Amino acid sequence: MGTARTRTAALTGIGARLIDVEADITHGLPATVLAGLPDTALREARDRIRAAIVNSGESWPGSKITVSLYPATLPKRGSAFDLAIAIAIMTANGDLPTPPEGAMFLSELGLDGRLRPVPGVLPAVLAAAEAGIAAIVVAAASQAEAALVPGVTVIAAGSLAEVAAWLRGGPPPHREPPRPGCDDDPAPVRPQPDLADVPGQAEARRALEICAAGGHHLSLLGPAGTGTTMLAERLPTILPPLQTAAALEVTSIRSVAGALVPGTGLITDPPFCAPHHTASKAAIVGGGSGLIRPGAASLAHRGVLFLDQAQEFHRDVLDALRQPLESGRW
Repeated sequence: MGTARTRTAALTGIGARLIDVEADITHGLPATVLAGLPDTALREARDRIRAAIVNSGESWPGSKITVSLYPATLPKRGSAFDLAIAIAIMTANGDLPTPPEGAMFLSELGLDGRLRPVPGVLPAVLAAAEAGIAAIVVAAASQAEAALVPGVTVIAAGSLAEVAAWLRGGPPPHREPPRPGCDDDPAPVRPQPDLADVPGQAEARRALEICAAGGHHLSLLGPAGTGTTMLAERLPTILPPLQTAAALEVTSIRSVAGALVPGTGLITDPPFCAPHHTASKAAIVGGGSGLIRPGAASLAHRGVLFLDQAQEFHRDVLDALRQPLESGRW
């Protein structure tokens, strides 16, 4: 019987916030209580964690277990808390030594104890690095994404048993990170558009160059077939590559949205996003009734948001974009 604490992170919009996971085991009827505004996926973690611990050859406490997620007023969503809760329970039960103070755990658990990747690893690791966390324990599939943050030791484990062995004094699990873009069966590379493909159009090309140089908004007008769409698609190719801080921002947004392809590494090319004119306001500016998801404007951060046939977009969508276009801040 005892109390233990571990740390993890919760997504808040396109960022993350550190969460303290406290587990307390006391005498009483066997039960597991989760406190701290968990959503349905997090409440179901009780069954996943119990199966993962037992199937990893560990013992499950036959007493009352209370798990608190601090700060309690912040809503917690998703399954990324599984590993931190499991380690806290095993530590409170006396099965594991106290985890290092500068360690954070971020992974979903399978019923067999396997560690599974979760979205939003990069912003979570960025928040941990800013708070002075030195080691991040993630699933092996999330190793490349977590390693994008400099100055943080990434421990990539394949199972709960590997993490437990490391905490008991064994060597940390070691895996060679995949090389960015490496794939056993790579997809054919699609040629990137280039402004050199556009013959003539001297005035429009000059407008694109001024837009790229000064970071200005651009409106292309003309009848169908004059090449406005072709020109707009080639605007990102004349923008400078993203610097490290900007590249981390862009990659973090992709991670939160679940659009980050594993093994792609840091995104250094300015993004290009062209939503359809039937897209809703939430699809453009982001939002959601439960889990907040980035919209097209956020996915185009540090790059180009292209509204083809802008007059066909709904009025409320254009009104929602008016203020950020005027202020230059999103």
